[in-house]
Amino acid sequence: MSDLPRKAVTRTAKLAALPLGFAGRATWGLGKRIGGKSAEIVGRELQQRTAEQLFKVLGELKGGAMKFGQALSVFESALPEEIAGPYRAALTKLQDAAPPMPTSTVHSVLEERLGADWAELFVEFEDKPSAAASIGQVHRAVWHDGRAVAVKVQYPGAGEALLSDLTQLSRFARLLGPLIPGMDIKPLIAELRDRVSEELDYGLEAQAQAAHAEEFADDPDVLVPAVVHQCEQVLVTEWIDGVPLSEVITDGTPEQRDRAGQLLARFLFSGPARTGLLHADPHPGNFRLLPDGKSGWRLGVLDFGTVDRLPGGLPQPIGDSLRMTLDGDAESVYELLCEEGFVKESIDLEPDAVLDYLLPIIEPAEADEFTFTRGWMRNQAARIADPRSPAHQLGRQLNLPPSYLLIHRVTLSTIGVLCQLGATVRLRDELEEWLPGFVPQEELEDEELGEEVSAAEA
Repeated sequence: MSDLPRKAVTRTAKLAALPLGFAGRATWGLGKRIGGKSAEIVGRELQQRTAEQLFKVLGELKGGAMKFGQALSVFESALPEEIAGPYRAALTKLQDAAPPMPTSTVHSVLEERLGADWAELFVEFEDKPSAAASIGQVHRAVWHDGRAVAVKVQYPGAGEALLSDLTQLSRFARLLGPLIPGMDIKPLIAELRDRVSEELDYGLEAQAQAAHAEEFADDPDVLVPAVVHQCEQVLVTEWIDGVPLSEVITDGTPEQRDRAGQLLARFLFSGPARTGLLHADPHPGNFRLLPDGKSGWRLGVLDFGTVDRLPGGLPQPIGDSLRMTLDGDAESVYELLCEEGFVKESIDLEPDAVLDYLLPIIEPAEADEFTFTRGWMRNQAARIADPRSPAHQLGRQLNLPPSYLLIHRVTLSTIGVLCQLGATVRLRDELEEWLPGFVPQEELEDEELGEEVSAAEA
């Protein structure tokens, strides 16, 4: 690939060809069946060809198309297994790889942003990118003070490409919907559009990453690389090695899977409590599992281009509603959902029916430890997607307030990754430690009193 396709007409043509390609392959499949091949074999070949075309186009275009593909990839575990198999390799590849930007373009951006003598800032600079993502690619280098660094260079025209892609994708969102049962694709695309300006601003990303790096500087479980330098279109951070989470998903040991899952859950809930920020792009390409002598493994966290600003941490109504649901208090749960806008004033639902809808979803919070599996995720997706089920009917009547939209997507995405890992996680431990409202206030006060008594006795 010679460069990032920037002309709207070129990108639109590539994206518009996707639905035509889907239709053409369906005709091809019908022909194969008439020719004597079994429906099962033809179905598998059809899914394989669809996956290859879809993610080849998304990967080549980078921009919003690839961003959408990455957001979609974390929900792979919700797909029925006969469909997920052919898609899995293409989805995983899209999480941390894409065709690279030409070296000449990279050098031009660095010269424009860092100055004509940009190369003198580095002892070494690798022209071949170590990773290529939706709006930029990363090069390994050595900073002039000897530190190993990651140099993130934004694609020229990335903003225009993002908006163009997401506008085009929204036009045939209905065709993409069947990829993930029970999920409405259009709001996902709309929300990605709303985040475009933030993600393109490396200054905001540097601030968010620096805040996390400072807070987690001495943390035994989580490592966030420090920011070294930032300017428009270029972000330099410390380099971290480690096993990409996508490799842990495919080849990790049970110990690695469980540890990665536990730390991912810990970071999801502790981050907002400690920094007032929610890392909002939890696909496997943004995490590394790092060997550590003290605790066995640490979680390395990358890419803070998309964050949700939550100065008070995660909203307390989330913890309150989870706790009351587990307690079986249907009336209080329903009342709280109405207050927070999850149930519109014009809608009247049975509190017990709402409780029955929620309980299977929050099953992982009830057990001391829970094993997340693709099967569990598929069952949840199928329960909500089946138009004949009460859960589907009730789900269509619930509302998602804008202030909860990103939190909802991040939580679902993280659960999707946990299911891909097949990790056994003590989720309840993390909720009790970090989620406001999950532990009743009187219990917290009793704990604090006990600690004060113990300290006084000591």
